[in-house]
Amino acid sequence: MEDVKTNEVHPQTKKRNPISWVPTAYFAMGMPFVIVNMVAVLMYKDLGIDEKTITFWTGLILLPWSLKPLWSPIMELYKTKKFYVVLTQILSGACFGLIALGLHLPSFFAITIALFAVVAFSGATHDIALDGLYMHELDKDTQARYIGWQGAFYNLAKLIATGGLVWLAGKFINYLHETRGLEQHAANLSAWTYIMSIFAIILLTLGAYHLFALPLGGGHADAQRKTFSQTMAELLEVLIDFLKKNHIWYYICFIVLYRFAEGFVVKMVPLFLKETVDNGGLGLSNETIGLLYGTFGSLAFLVGSILAGYYISHFGLKKTLFSLCCVFNLPFVVYTLLAIYQPSSLYVIGGGIAIEYFGYGFGFVGLTLFMMQQIAPGKFQMSHYAFASAIMNFGVMLPGMLSGWVWEMLGGYKPFFIFVLFATIPAFLITYFVPFTYDDKK
Repeated sequence: MEDVKTNEVHPQTKKRNPISWVPTAYFAMGMPFVIVNMVAVLMYKDLGIDEKTITFWTGLILLPWSLKPLWSPIMELYKTKKFYVVLTQILSGACFGLIALGLHLPSFFAITIALFAVVAFSGATHDIALDGLYMHELDKDTQARYIGWQGAFYNLAKLIATGGLVWLAGKFINYLHETRGLEQHAANLSAWTYIMSIFAIILLTLGAYHLFALPLGGGHADAQRKTFSQTMAELLEVLIDFLKKNHIWYYICFIVLYRFAEGFVVKMVPLFLKETVDNGGLGLSNETIGLLYGTFGSLAFLVGSILAGYYISHFGLKKTLFSLCCVFNLPFVVYTLLAIYQPSSLYVIGGGIAIEYFGYGFGFVGLTLFMMQQIAPGKFQMSHYAFASAIMNFGVMLPGMLSGWVWEMLGGYKPFFIFVLFATIPAFLITYFVPFTYDDKK
């Protein structure tokens, strides 16, 4: 059950240039998470579901990303990493197609939430396999070089989904309602049916491409000789080994708190942008939200992600981590100011979104590389990285589930975003003092 060490390059690496699969594979990784976590929020808002229900259920179904260590050892025993990556992309694509159909059923919310939960399980499994493939195929220096591309295209999925396709949803809604004369709810329903169908096509197409483009990522010749009890015993061994790592409890707190404030805002920002000015929002349409994300946000995010990779590669993670944390938390100041002043200028709002995406792209790269190089190394590298990323997602999931309740309790977006500013303080403190177990230079 031992993972291949990070600095051992698989022979197939010479035949598979990372640029041919790292960007597309991590784009496919980001798509399910972004849709479940953010796009579904706007969709359900358009379909008449209230804020507390939206934030709670779209937060709860993120649970598979936090439980994925439970089945990651089993994946290491059977099949190749490529097998799981391709399978889950196709499964997620099929589920989005079913969601498009399920929106038209009487109990559409329960049915589509259940399908989104399947997407979440599939997406979490995809994450385990792809991160394991990335670490198996690339040496430490190449990991650092491509970490920016990895983060850029993972989050490019966020921009395509929340930018281009949300914009397209707005276009569809306007056309169906104003030109075709459909009632507003019917127009919203038809538009989101089209969008979910597009998501299905994207994932199915990527799955077909990666069937040929991905390296194998290793396999286990003795897998068929393992029993279930042996597998469970090895899972326990993996967990114990994880908990024995140097500074592990500090690291657990670090990866939870680094994104803690983000967990509160990730679901509320789209609702804030869409809410009317009278109710404390900015009063933007889906079309405008998508346009701002796709223009102001896209370039800023790509620049931030790629620059961070080279920034870390040049100076080392240890010297740059605190500055990465500072940039990561800058967007929360921006949204507090937007909530206070409620500007109407799209250039001002777009500038705020650009700062958000630059900061997120720049700062998230540091956390990803920290988990790969300070937490994951060892006998069970793939599983331990899965543990770390699962804990990180659990830290985002819980505040996300509570965000609608906190917003309602505080009485509006202005006090809510001020509260989020205070929620960033633990991240600054724990990042400043975080210890390093391994040398972060080659």
